[in-house]
Amino acid sequence: MVVVSCGPGVDAEMMISLVHQPVFPVIMPEREHGSEPGAACMSNRIPRSSRWIPFVFAVVITAIGCQQVSGTDRRQLNTYTVDDEIALGNAAFEEMLGGAKLVTSGSDFEQVQRVSMRIAASATRLHPEIADRFDWEVVLIDDDDVVNAWALPGGKMAVYTGILPYTRNEDGLAAVMGHEAAHAIARHGGENMTRQALAGLVAMGAALAVDPEDRELVALAAGAYGLLGEPAFSRAQESEADELGVFLAADAGYDPREAVLLWQRMGARGGEPLEFLSSHPNSETRVRRLEALMPLAEEIRRRRDLDPVDPTPR
Repeated sequence: MVVVSCGPGVDAEMMISLVHQPVFPVIMPEREHGSEPGAACMSNRIPRSSRWIPFVFAVVITAIGCQQVSGTDRRQLNTYTVDDEIALGNAAFEEMLGGAKLVTSGSDFEQVQRVSMRIAASATRLHPEIADRFDWEVVLIDDDDVVNAWALPGGKMAVYTGILPYTRNEDGLAAVMGHEAAHAIARHGGENMTRQALAGLVAMGAALAVDPEDRELVALAAGAYGLLGEPAFSRAQESEADELGVFLAADAGYDPREAVLLWQRMGARGGEPLEFLSSHPNSETRVRRLEALMPLAEEIRRRRDLDPVDPTPR
């Protein structure tokens, strides 16, 4: 199966699986009265005051977990520390590479390493408060059927050989790797885990607060959120990573216009799902938004060309 995705889908799912159980448990409808001893008294087993405990926890999480995304100043909810995310990212990196066939030499490998060094150096310049704490590492996975790249918290990234025909050159590869590095810098992994935990608490509290016969509606509402709410939030993260990533690539000295050409090539493949049901914006949307960012991205690159620096990260 060919996977076409540049985003946090892999890392988000992995990070959630490492630290959380499913957060939307299936709540079955109540059985008919008498089919289970005491079933009609289900609502009386839980003191009404206790039913609001999940909501209280949700409010506390919201109050203590508010952060700002470096580079966009978007307010995000994230109760994980950077150190927490790095530790989880390191553990996930080892697991996700298990059994993978890595490319460790040759021109493609050397290109990935060159670009990754310059992107990491750019991240340190533009986002030092976060990127300085990362131990950047990028691997090239030998799989021509996977048109993909992914990032984990802490600066661990992977590029599949299947995406190289679409990047075509170092500028195109920088667009992909800048995007992936941006996910780590924006701390999307910790944000996703926090949001999933919070959604689970709210769903639990709603199930406890309503009458037993209404719990199926709560489960349906939770399922609707998973179908529409989660993809919409993920698309917003993708757009944020596109923005931060194109500026990283430009600051690293690469041509930011190649990001537009990359997504035009990706869109030409066809077969993209309906955007409102997808975790990623479609290629047309990405091209339009990237084109709007080009004046600033080209100015960033111009300034970098006038002030060249050692491309190796500190």
